[in-house]
Amino acid sequence: MPSCEIMDLRLVNWDCILRTAISDIEVDYEDIKVRTLLKVPGYEKPVEFGVLTSFAYPIEGGEEIVVATTRVETMLGDTAIAVHPDDERYTRFHGKFAIHPFNGRKLPIICDAILVDKNFGTGAVKITPAHDPNDFEVGKRHNLEFINIFTDDGKINSNGGPEFAGMPRFKAREAVVAALHKKGLYKGAKDNEMRLGLCSRTKDVVEPLIKPQWYVSCSGIANEALDAVMDDENRKIEIIPKQYAADWKRWLENIRDWCVSRQLWWGHRIPAWYVTLEDDKMKELGAYTDHWVVARNEEEAQIEASRMFPGKNFQISQDPDVLDTWFSSGLFPLTVLGWPDDTQDLKAFYPTSVLETGHDILFFWVARMVMLVVIGLLVGLASGTSSVLLIVPLGAICHGPVICGVTGTIAVEVYLHPMIRDAHGRKMSKSLGNVIDPLEVINGISLEGLHKRLEEGNLDPSELVVAKEGQVKDFPNGIAECGADALRFALVTYTAQSDRINLDIQRVVGYRQWCNKLWNAIRFAMSKLGDDYTPPMEIVPDVMPFTCQWILSVLNKAISKTVSSMDSYEFADAASTVYSWWQFQLCDVFIEVVKPFFSSNDPKFASARRFAQDTLWVCLDNGLRLLHPFMPFVTEELWQRLPPARDCARKESIVISDYPSVVQCWTNERVEYEMDLVESTVKSLRSLRSLMPAKERHERKVLQSISVN
Repeated sequence: MPSCEIMDLRLVNWDCILRTAISDIEVDYEDIKVRTLLKVPGYEKPVEFGVLTSFAYPIEGGEEIVVATTRVETMLGDTAIAVHPDDERYTRFHGKFAIHPFNGRKLPIICDAILVDKNFGTGAVKITPAHDPNDFEVGKRHNLEFINIFTDDGKINSNGGPEFAGMPRFKAREAVVAALHKKGLYKGAKDNEMRLGLCSRTKDVVEPLIKPQWYVSCSGIANEALDAVMDDENRKIEIIPKQYAADWKRWLENIRDWCVSRQLWWGHRIPAWYVTLEDDKMKELGAYTDHWVVARNEEEAQIEASRMFPGKNFQISQDPDVLDTWFSSGLFPLTVLGWPDDTQDLKAFYPTSVLETGHDILFFWVARMVMLVVIGLLVGLASGTSSVLLIVPLGAICHGPVICGVTGTIAVEVYLHPMIRDAHGRKMSKSLGNVIDPLEVINGISLEGLHKRLEEGNLDPSELVVAKEGQVKDFPNGIAECGADALRFALVTYTAQSDRINLDIQRVVGYRQWCNKLWNAIRFAMSKLGDDYTPPMEIVPDVMPFTCQWILSVLNKAISKTVSSMDSYEFADAASTVYSWWQFQLCDVFIEVVKPFFSSNDPKFASARRFAQDTLWVCLDNGLRLLHPFMPFVTEELWQRLPPARDCARKESIVISDYPSVVQCWTNERVEYEMDLVESTVKSLRSLRSLMPAKERHERKVLQSISVN
């Protein structure tokens, strides 16, 4: 059975604030061109970065060798100095040792053509295998000592020597420079362009540390996940919008093994137990990488340990680490359906067909979900079963699967929505104080309330002043109560804005006012339908007045366009189509045209009035159902006020009613064309009227038109 998850001692991205490992994708990089002061969590004063510090190591025999580094504090953990084998400047040092100035440790001068560029800097490189990815590889190639000098919270430990032990790492940086000065080994500093890794959550400077962690081997499963999207002939996943497929390819082509261990108090505890044998020389947890077993529970772990070490006396201890949140989240489509039990929901609804999420977590979540399923498919094939196994033996020495899953293949459309920013296009950030709480838009909030929320946060006094000024500028009167439907509709219409939504609250307010128009349309209808009105079983447009035929035809077109837009995930187009029909065709034209039919009880309007009533009811019933996905609350309330159709069992709620579909007999291109002529004529007349002298604008004039069919 293939090994998909292993325990290994490797360099990890360590967050000293969270005191946990984080994955590569959780590291943000800041490009630094020159010396720059940055605020680092846990330090009162800003810390300087972008500095290359040079210092000398004494060499046996009275000479010295100069090295340079941007992290001078890590020299406390140096275990070698590397030079290029062809660099004649250092040929005489080959096989010799440098002496560490603070602890007397002997550092071998090694030759490494892979790491060292003899034309860069001094041509000599300090090697700290326990705190640098490149040095880590050098340490493995040359069998160097790995000395960790940091505690989990970012202080110098005892390996750094008594002079520096207990110091925070960036305080130690200053202390090391001062100590080098005292010993006459400091050679100067200069600006240095660099990339600084920061934790995406805490903004702490990421520290490379050696830790025993669980890793998911990703190379094979990443290729499977890549093909699932990029293979044109056998594509199993469709990413919408399509441009994000390039991101998928970029991430998965350059993937490294996924560190899934987290040193946190929350999360799914790793289902791995360490076996400590009675005759083990080292008793600490994880001392031997081949002493791990994986099981569903402690009882099963005992059984597996007995199989692994027959006849031995042992104790087992569960790993205290938890799984990466994104590992747990990757199991979401399964766990919500009852997995690992073989439930009916799991059989019916897995695999999923559509996933909706933000493009910012395409790799964090979606790729991980796919890779976990790929692991299961590979393991299922290897074990000769049809079951998908999502957590498998951790290392070659582990026996038996932890959790068995489901059958199925990957087949899903992934729709990625844009990310919401403020009206100025800035990312919403607590540090900027520009975060908008959806509830504040739904329920409304005063300017004083917005200020109070800022004051209850953790902004610095200077940042608080700037944030308040921004609120005064953007929301001088606070935020009006808009309701959930107006906010939802606004956000949907914004999805046409590429990958970002620059949220202008006034646009939401505009849709809140439009909701009032919907209410007014229903009020008008109810007043004209009357208490004894009963809707017809069917509509026959051919016998109806011209305006009724027209509104039904354009309603048909709106239904067709909305449905096709929804099917192709063009939600902004769908929302715009529904809005345009309600606003510009139903309310602005049809309702205004039929008002004269209801102005009196003149018998000559009886037939037209009845047709107008039926058409109005059909339009409101279909229009509300068409709008319902975008505005569920207001449409439910208004739909419940409409009288039910004759001899028809009405559904209890609009949410379970059928979505409107095209009725072929309603389509009438000729009527639509003629109405377009009428509307364009009216617009032209209104334009001419605006050019007339004021006293003539209200004079009645007789117009004649000749229509040639």
